Amino acid sequence: MAIATFLAMTAAEICKNPQPADKIAWMACHFSPYRLGLSNLPKTLPPGSLLMVDDITPPHGHDPVLIAEQLTFCAESLQCSGILLDFQRCNCPETAALAKHLTEALPCPAAVSESYAVNLDCPVFLPPVPPSVPLEEYLSPWQGRGIWLEIGLCGEILTLTEQGCTVTPLHCPDPEADGFSDEKLHCHYTIETDEKSAGFTLWRNSEDIQQLLEEAETLGVTGTVGLFQELSLAADLRKNMHGG
Repeated sequence: MAIATFLAMTAAEICKNPQPADKIAWMACHFSPYRLGLSNLPKTLPPGSLLMVDDITPPHGHDPVLIAEQLTFCAESLQCSGILLDFQRCNCPETAALAKHLTEALPCPAAVSESYAVNLDCPVFLPPVPPSVPLEEYLSPWQGRGIWLEIGLCGEILTLTEQGCTVTPLHCPDPEADGFSDEKLHCHYTIETDEKSAGFTLWRNSEDIQQLLEEAETLGVTGTVGLFQELSLAADLRKNMHGG
């Protein structure tokens, strides 16, 4: 059975869907721009949920000890199974120091985005696997580490010309569009050609993601996280196509 995916949800989404099919990841927590400490810590969550902390507001001037105390209290009182430090701002010394302190001080497993996880003894959180890259190849630089993987409905357009191959991200692909299936890459694709180029459009649907999760488990991935909005869209489309 494939790894269960934590669904990253806002507070409003959790209120409307308190018990989705998979586990919940609270994604509204960030550093306060007005005072020391974290904003939007949850008051309640189903036991075993994941708590996410982002750096939309940079952690300038925040005390790592205070942040650790807040997260520890929240994780223990709500019985969280882990904490995800989803830090996307690169080259910030304060963020690096904070990530190091939290991974050492927190009472539950904590994963850190790849930008800050290189020199830490903790799970690494990786972005979604591009459809054109085999999963084993994508994970290989982190072999031997705990890996948490983001799952998403990402797509790509590969254009082949005499000059080589260019890759363009495909935003908001239709997860249930018609196309050929590639079992190795766990994606679907279409091909368009003209006299000077060949174009490959790659994307993933519900079945592709399920197969990706099954392989991820065999390769040692221990946790996966995906946006509720994206993954519920794929599930709803699939349900509608098959008559509910």
